[in-house]
Amino acid sequence: MKKNSSKQITVSAMMIALSTILSFIKVYEMPLGGAVTLMSMFPICMIAILYGTKFAIAPCIVYGIVQIFQSGAFGWGLTPTILAGTIIFDYILAFGSLSLSGIFRTKGTKGIILGIVLACSVRFICHFVSGFVIFKNLEQFAAFGAIFTNRPLLYSLCYNGLYMLPETIFTCIGAFVITRLNVIKRIIEENKI
Repeated sequence: MKKNSSKQITVSAMMIALSTILSFIKVYEMPLGGAVTLMSMFPICMIAILYGTKFAIAPCIVYGIVQIFQSGAFGWGLTPTILAGTIIFDYILAFGSLSLSGIFRTKGTKGIILGIVLACSVRFICHFVSGFVIFKNLEQFAAFGAIFTNRPLLYSLCYNGLYMLPETIFTCIGAFVITRLNVIKRIIEENKI
């Protein structure tokens, strides 16, 4: 194993741990999963910003797996099929998509922000599809009032948008501030390909 790849794995493990810790600091939490946190996505996005999209896929998926256990998805009483769909869409694909944060990393701060917006948009789409396809027939769907009855698209759009939009905004603001620090700029510059 190269010294460089050992460093990348170590930094990635630290970023996964930091994201996990930050995910416990919640601004607000949705009743059926999803929350606005204190920039818990930023350290994961930072892996892609530092080392590129291709490298970041595995750490992002690992973080998604950590989130499965942290959220208590196995204790929700879902059928095996719904649980499998939830794991795939709401965790593996959704958090794996955060690796797209590094796609424009060579374009400076604007590229980093654009990459984060793209990654968060794809993550939102994964949650949206899950809400529309998987959760539309559950009893909890009716718990949000008559406006959502027989309107799974509206339900999924509103439910997932209520936490993903603020989470994306917080992550972008954090990225804007943090990536402008001289020490962070230097680290990002050293890792550009």
